Amino acid sequence: MDLKDLIPTYHKVSDETYHYKFTVFTPVFNCEKTIIRVHQSLVNQTYKDFEWLIINDGSTDKSHDTVEHLIKTSPLTIHYINNIENQHKMSCFVQAISLAKGELLLTLDGDDECLPDALKIFNEEYLTVPFHLKDSLSAVTALCQDQFGNSLGDIFPTDPYFSNTFKSHAINGIKGEKWGFTKTSVLKGIQVNQQILSKGFIPESLIWSLIAKEGFVTKYINKVLRIYHIGVDDSLSSMSLEKRAFGSIINCIAGFNWFFNRYYFKTPKFFLKNLYVLLRASKYLPYSLKDYLKAIDSNVVKFMILTLWPFRKLLH
Repeated sequence: MDLKDLIPTYHKVSDETYHYKFTVFTPVFNCEKTIIRVHQSLVNQTYKDFEWLIINDGSTDKSHDTVEHLIKTSPLTIHYINNIENQHKMSCFVQAISLAKGELLLTLDGDDECLPDALKIFNEEYLTVPFHLKDSLSAVTALCQDQFGNSLGDIFPTDPYFSNTFKSHAINGIKGEKWGFTKTSVLKGIQVNQQILSKGFIPESLIWSLIAKEGFVTKYINKVLRIYHIGVDDSLSSMSLEKRAFGSIINCIAGFNWFFNRYYFKTPKFFLKNLYVLLRASKYLPYSLKDYLKAIDSNVVKFMILTLWPFRKLLH
């Protein structure tokens, strides 16, 4: 199959009736020691109109038993899916989109927590979006801190700040951990080729870039709402390049096809970095130079790949 055919697409879906304001989605992989912390932070929420959707991604510890105990004793509305085989986070996220009964979908990982007013503030920020942006708004995103109270990542240039994930990161250089919800109706419009879900780690940025490409806007706020626990096991940073290679390739090809012609002169460094990532990751995959050239739309990018291809094995 052509690599281009593996890139997600978007098709608007009809509105539907939701049962909750929020679906808080927690993917679980070996979180028996931390999922109780996530649960407690949700119990502490001052805004109560939400369901907690938990998907166990083939954990090998006692995560399943811990979640089962929580279900029996928790005051929360919990929807639990126990996947026997590990499918990676993106596969669980796609599964969560199809199951979500909340108007707004918010991912809270199995080793983090959120502040007591997080959902309340998110709802207020959502309701106060200017009228002319309501149809194009897809998300509200806030700041994070670690468990020691240290800020993680850059603050936004204004509060609120309206942009999208591509412009905020690639053009305006805003980096670091962020956290926010996305409209479930927007997420349901994303069509993901099931073949990519069995090929290892797929970065979430692929989804956020597609939403940006479709013209949706995010409202960014300078409020800390999530506590991101650093120093945990099984982090993405510790994952080998080989395991990330396929997802990196698809993400890079999508980025070139969606944004290169329009934004290269505004942010050449971003695209040159993507070119480096693609060439480096290609060493771990069975695709030929012809496969990459066929998948990429821009003749300029094709020329750069063709020129640098003989040197890719030198990249570290």
